[in-house]
Amino acid sequence: MHGTNLGARNEVQRAAREKAYATPLSEFHPGNPELFRSDTLWPYFERLRNEEPVHFCSTSPVGNYWSVTRYDDIMHVDTHAAIFSSDLKLGGIMLRDVEPEYQWPSFIAMDAPRHAPQRKTVSPLFTPPHLEQLAILIRERSADVLDNLPRNETFDWVDRVSVELTTQMLATLFDFPWEDRRKLTRWSDLATALPKSMVYDSHEQRMTELGECADYFTRLWNERAKLEPRSDLISMMAHSDATRHMDRDNLLGNLILLIIGGNDTTRNSMTGSVLALNENPDQYDKLRANPALIDSFVPEVIRWQTPLAHMRRTALQDTELGGKLIRKGDRVVMWYVSGNRDGEAIENADSFIIDRARPRTHLSFGFGLHRCVGMRLAELQLKIIWEEILKRFDSIEVVGEPKRVYSSFVRGYEALPVRISG
Repeated sequence: MHGTNLGARNEVQRAAREKAYATPLSEFHPGNPELFRSDTLWPYFERLRNEEPVHFCSTSPVGNYWSVTRYDDIMHVDTHAAIFSSDLKLGGIMLRDVEPEYQWPSFIAMDAPRHAPQRKTVSPLFTPPHLEQLAILIRERSADVLDNLPRNETFDWVDRVSVELTTQMLATLFDFPWEDRRKLTRWSDLATALPKSMVYDSHEQRMTELGECADYFTRLWNERAKLEPRSDLISMMAHSDATRHMDRDNLLGNLILLIIGGNDTTRNSMTGSVLALNENPDQYDKLRANPALIDSFVPEVIRWQTPLAHMRRTALQDTELGGKLIRKGDRVVMWYVSGNRDGEAIENADSFIIDRARPRTHLSFGFGLHRCVGMRLAELQLKIIWEEILKRFDSIEVVGEPKRVYSSFVRGYEALPVRISG
């Protein structure tokens, strides 16, 4: 892959490793978004797993927090919702506390018993019979997008394929006006973007655009509420006892959650899959020789990419984890991106291996109460796009460095230059 840049990348990684091992653990701030934008996070998490798997950070500009970096410890936090809360009022699910003006409640940022009824409203959309119907549509659209890609010229895979296909899927799930579908991508990016991300110019602009999102969905909601129930997410929520009386903030919170869930995970795994195969050409050869490996390739990509790098909880009581005393009210960050590289839980965790014996041993979808409701759909989209790619192209060549998102929450890509030879 673009061999000229390989040396430069190796040099960046070598320097990052030296810096990570020269920095005292007491000065570590593994949630620094710059580590993710530059893809230099790995040695920091390697050190934490080996030397201080439950680590207290007191040097962060957004407040103190605990990092949980090993697979088993993350599972413990994720499956003990009575001790570790997701509640928005306590700060929510991201490392940074959610600011008051952005506090739109959604079921991912709720504890029991409020969480289950709202989640249950949308889950019928992700049952096997409904996924079978969606699969036909996903295949048609994947074929259409791939057939219209340019040959023998460089183009951006993120924009032409990853964003386009995930946005089409979201428009279908919401039964959202087709011609406006790119608004969904924009709103998703706005909802998760950090101030220094360059996604928006000012706090006012961000609030205005998210207000437009709320207005647009409120209009659709009111229209659907008057019609007979249909099988799209807005109609399902408008007609369910658990969700029909939501206020505007709760409605916006749940819709943004579903947009982000459907957008970021799939879009970044679609891009990450192309990059991973380019960086591991032996695995690309293996996949081309045996397309049946797609079934294990898909979860391996989702592990390797870890599209959401962390989830945060707030301790509801004093508790012990990894020999450390966590106090009531402390922020606890589960680094899925680190747990997915924990060699004690996953063999050869630093290697991309598409025919792993147990490829679903990963943390990318979370566990327990908040396990990703749409995970089967995410896997299905990735499976179908690669089935269609392998029918059409010998290879998709990455011809430049990926541009990564400035975020320690969404582990994603803004651009990936590629070329398909004709």
